[in-house]
Amino acid sequence: MITRRDYLKQASLAAGCLAVSGVRAFAAEQEQQISGKGSLKEHGHKRGIMAGCAVGARQLHDEAFQRLIAEQYNLVVSENSMKFGPLSPKPGEYNWTDADALVDFAEKHKMKVRGHNFVWHAQLPMWFKGTATKDNAKKIMVDHINTVAGRYKGKIQAWDVVNEAIEVKDGMPDGLRKSPWYELIGPEYLDIAYRTARHADPKAKLTYNDYSIEDDSEDNAKKRAATLALLKRFKSNGTPIDALGIQSHIHAGTGETYGKGMRELISRAQALGLEVYLTEFDVNDDGVADDDFAARDRAVAAVYTDYLNIALESKAVKAVLTWGVSDKDTWLNGMREHREKRANRRQRPLPFDNDLKPTAPFFAIRDAFDKAPHR
Repeated sequence: MITRRDYLKQASLAAGCLAVSGVRAFAAEQEQQISGKGSLKEHGHKRGIMAGCAVGARQLHDEAFQRLIAEQYNLVVSENSMKFGPLSPKPGEYNWTDADALVDFAEKHKMKVRGHNFVWHAQLPMWFKGTATKDNAKKIMVDHINTVAGRYKGKIQAWDVVNEAIEVKDGMPDGLRKSPWYELIGPEYLDIAYRTARHADPKAKLTYNDYSIEDDSEDNAKKRAATLALLKRFKSNGTPIDALGIQSHIHAGTGETYGKGMRELISRAQALGLEVYLTEFDVNDDGVADDDFAARDRAVAAVYTDYLNIALESKAVKAVLTWGVSDKDTWLNGMREHREKRANRRQRPLPFDNDLKPTAPFFAIRDAFDKAPHR
């Protein structure tokens, strides 16, 4: 005979099981809402926009991270492993391990790859300064482009051929940066780099990539004008160029505004026959005074929304990539010693949190895709 106490005990256990089952069902439902047809790549695909992210080499050893990026993205870019310094530890020698791993992963999951980058003033090999001279710098650059582009020929959607060649404050002609390449080769290094890249990987989209050309400030306006002048010169000279990369490292809570300048930049790039990619998108939240996670996430998401709604008005914008995937891996938290305020507060600039769960910016990106005109 079952006693009243036994009955109540069994009923309680059953109710508990139902409650747990309900929680699991709800969690599964929420998971389904962001995967499959709810993923960033699917929402972007409906509008002809590629959804992408930067990937660090060590992240590809994390199975949960692998599953997430394969589920959410159809375009990846290496955070560091395709840059000259990490690739070439000694003159003429290359370590392909990390770059190959990213390309192999992308091929396995039917994702496209952006190559970043061939020519940059930073992250040069340790040997560069003591080896490169005015007599051999051109050969070093050309050999590097031919070697890297040759290895991945036909596997790369777009190459950032030259990265960050404009720095108006350097006072050089045409606003060009006084980089090691400029000093050793002269301004023609730019044209040489693009022509070499076209020959080495003819099907890849050749891109010029830069930062601080997005907002309506005076400094951004000057750099934007110099960037557009460079692109126009490329076109006039017959230098092969297919796309402009707008890095989009922007801020919340600082009063930055976006609108007129962004629209001008994108429309003038489009008028030159160029595609446009948002290549390194993240939102620095140091300017948000409130320490509450929810308040910071709302502020960051609002910037994502405003910025993307403006940028994606134009059908020239074909891709949106965040610089990283989750808050735990953002480069911004590795730059704390350079921050003027809130140096000890970890930032939350990306679409997934430390546990790889979607944040408010995730939904902001997805909603912006949904509102964009079809490409």
